[in-house]
Amino acid sequence: MDHLACYTPADLAGRTPPDLGQFRWKLLAQGDSWFSNARDKLNAHANLLQELVFKEKAAAVNCAGTGNALSHMVDLESAADFVRLLVGADAPAWDGVLLSVGGNDLIAAARTPAQDGHGQPVPLELRLLRRQTEWGPPSAGVARYFSEPGWATYADYLRANVKHLLSLRDQGASAGKPVFMHCYAVPMPRPAGAEHGDELGTSGPWLYPALKAYGVPAADWAAVSRLMVFHLAQLLKGMAADKDGFPGLFVFDSTAVPLALAAPGSTGISGDWHNEIHLNHSGCFKIARAWSEAIELVLEGKHLIPAPTGRKGRGSSSNS
Repeated sequence: MDHLACYTPADLAGRTPPDLGQFRWKLLAQGDSWFSNARDKLNAHANLLQELVFKEKAAAVNCAGTGNALSHMVDLESAADFVRLLVGADAPAWDGVLLSVGGNDLIAAARTPAQDGHGQPVPLELRLLRRQTEWGPPSAGVARYFSEPGWATYADYLRANVKHLLSLRDQGASAGKPVFMHCYAVPMPRPAGAEHGDELGTSGPWLYPALKAYGVPAADWAAVSRLMVFHLAQLLKGMAADKDGFPGLFVFDSTAVPLALAAPGSTGISGDWHNEIHLNHSGCFKIARAWSEAIELVLEGKHLIPAPTGRKGRGSSSNS
């Protein structure tokens, strides 16, 4: 098995660009901090792309950048290198596109406060959490804290952005090629921030202060985090299952990969987590090794049919 060879747009434009012709699979990548080329991420081996491995030689040109990665899906179109390499006049024909997107948008939606900067209430459809006066009955469990109207807004936004991205793909030489996305792992809300800030414009923590601000009991924090991440996973897998609306989209269910949870209240590296919302090397290794297999099955034209609802199997992770 060979590790994915990772290059940047700057490498392609350099005096001695890599010979992509030597690789069986050539991929274009873009995304958030899970793909970031920032030095602290690379030094910590906390980049998901670094841990992808394939039976045949594969390379990716990663447009996630060395500074801040994508903060929102809508930033994709302003990502000049990515758009140029995908649909530009001289864009190569890629065998597939790797994307790590949607997670930052989810975190940002969860952090939307109940009141705006002028003290006016933020409508329920524009936030993911409910004020205490809006909580549902205890019989609803942790869903009582969750704004379904806000989720509907987020889901519409994400669907529209992914459809736009697929339409971009089909305007260039890579028309119809597979687009690979992953779901996210479930973070433990805790006071563990990043050392140098991140693409969301903060050093964190992220979920921890939001849940505190909304008065969600600490005993329910982990379950609320799980609820939100599983909603996102179901949304992404639902898109991939809609082959007419989202042709060529393949979603890997990262929530099915067993990870070591961070300890509640911990402030640094814990379990498979570097901080509150970012994986460390072991976390990236576990998810990437499973995702690699799913990606290669598609590239080889051997991807499996999803297992029927209620059954667990390799196919449900490979082509959900």
